[in-house]
Amino acid sequence: MIRNNLLLKAIALGLFIFSYSAQAGIEAHTFEDSQKEGLYKELIEELRCLVCQNQNLAGSNAELALDLRQQTYDMVQSGSSKSDVVDYMVQRYGDFVLYRPPFNLSTLLLWVGPFVILLIAVLGLLRYIRGRDKKTDPEITPEDMARAERLLSKDQQD
Repeated sequence: MIRNNLLLKAIALGLFIFSYSAQAGIEAHTFEDSQKEGLYKELIEELRCLVCQNQNLAGSNAELALDLRQQTYDMVQSGSSKSDVVDYMVQRYGDFVLYRPPFNLSTLLLWVGPFVILLIAVLGLLRYIRGRDKKTDPEITPEDMARAERLLSKDQQD
């Protein structure tokens, strides 16, 4: 009885702690109008979390992402446009903060690299296929032809 009571208390405490930590990441922003709310949501979807690197600000719970969401919210509420917010973030954190970085000299490898790798892979595959065909088709020498003729004539006599 005492063990069951302790077990129930431990489970209740665990659920309480879990529910408290789950609520800690919820942000509640109020907006003056729906346009600002839409702009905010669009921006946090397009900006990358610098800690997680594979998530946008909307999907990250990292502390830096929380700070960047708050900064985005403050800028949107103060009347900043989308380009103002993006320019601020790029100036502060570089093109890496964008999921779709601009095409320029510093991001050239990022944009062209996959196509170069694909081209190299296709050329390598074609070279391999052509080389394989040459190896499987051996050249027939005159001695081989003479031997084949002797074997064929021998079979015809039998």
